[in-house]
Amino acid sequence: MNSKHSRICLTFLGLALFMLALVPAQAQDAVEIVIWHMEQPPQRVERVQGLIDEFNAANPGIVVSQDVQSWGEIYTKAPASVVAGNAPDILFAIPDFTPIIRELGAVQPVDDFVAEIDETHGYFDVGIEPYTSDGHVWAIPLWNMAHAIWYNIDDLEEAGIEELNNWADWANAVEALTGDGRYGIGLPANRNLYTDQVVYNFMINAGASDLYNDDGSLRFNNEQTVQALDFYGQLSQFSPPDSPSWAWGEAEVCLGSGACAMVNQFAFLRSYEANGGDPANLGVMRMPVAEGVEDPGTISYVNAAMILTDDMAKQEAAYEFLRFIFQPDNYGLFLNMEPGLFLPITESGFESETYWSDPLVVQYRDQLETVLDYSRSGRLFGFTGGQTFPSIARISAQNLLSQVGQLVVVDGLDGAAAAEEGEYLMMEAIE
Repeated sequence: MNSKHSRICLTFLGLALFMLALVPAQAQDAVEIVIWHMEQPPQRVERVQGLIDEFNAANPGIVVSQDVQSWGEIYTKAPASVVAGNAPDILFAIPDFTPIIRELGAVQPVDDFVAEIDETHGYFDVGIEPYTSDGHVWAIPLWNMAHAIWYNIDDLEEAGIEELNNWADWANAVEALTGDGRYGIGLPANRNLYTDQVVYNFMINAGASDLYNDDGSLRFNNEQTVQALDFYGQLSQFSPPDSPSWAWGEAEVCLGSGACAMVNQFAFLRSYEANGGDPANLGVMRMPVAEGVEDPGTISYVNAAMILTDDMAKQEAAYEFLRFIFQPDNYGLFLNMEPGLFLPITESGFESETYWSDPLVVQYRDQLETVLDYSRSGRLFGFTGGQTFPSIARISAQNLLSQVGQLVVVDGLDGAAAAEEGEYLMMEAIE
């Protein structure tokens, strides 16, 4: 190399060193945090990215990035990433997914941080229980989702139906609403998570919300479950012929198009409008209960964040990002990546101005206040009674509740036979 080239190289090297010196030491040593979540719709990804960008700009010592996954692959991909040593630092989860990752020894207890958020923002009681077991909290509750009976107001008014206080009222209403190309209700019977959820709603409101006894043995085959399954079969007679193959989307279309008078579903506001639903015609109510049941409720899914990294610097960086998310103004924006569907899990979030000011939330505020009111006391199969039994992950992974629903709706079994077969299938799954 001649002297001219040497001088040029030295000049560039000196410039590079000078520029590096101008970069704050904190930025040079930034802690990188990778988040995996399964919220694939573009508007959700965009909203999360906007919050990440704002956080990164205000925290030069931390670099957060998101890596979007799918629910169809995460049950195999996440465990594989843990085994391979390239797991994300934060992994979003639902309660029955967490035990699967815990079995691999990767999930960090988050008791102190959850207590901090509870003290600062006030968790609803429903939030922490599904992630508590073996004396620790294993994930940080982020938001809730709850089912309700969504219905076409005009249909019920024209039929003279005012209140559905119990299952007898409900059965009479569904039959009266069926006719002239309209079905009184839309109920699924496919082997999927949606049917699991709806079948469990019937179980809750028959008094059969606990799948386990205190000692961890199954208590699925009981009088209350039989009653729930028989009633599910009874109402299914007034559901569209194709409903045994439904997932969530088909139920939304059926209500929005007017083909169904009511469905049991999450708050699907964006989809309802996309399917031609009239906002002024959308009603919502609690699920009716069986005679004599004093503890009505609904299924709810508290979504949470697991911390997988055991690196203390990364853990603290992850907590700092989550503190940012829980700030009420940020939290409202975070929830409204899907307005209405994602419900506040904290008192401060319930009062967040950015949550209530979203245009879609403003339009459906009355309906959402109804859902929010009883979402606070929601429950989830396998996560009731103050204990969590890891075997629920295997029951859920095989969609055994929906399989029992199929036995009633598709195969024509009565509730007693279906409950007996269901408990047998569950015992096979967990042994």
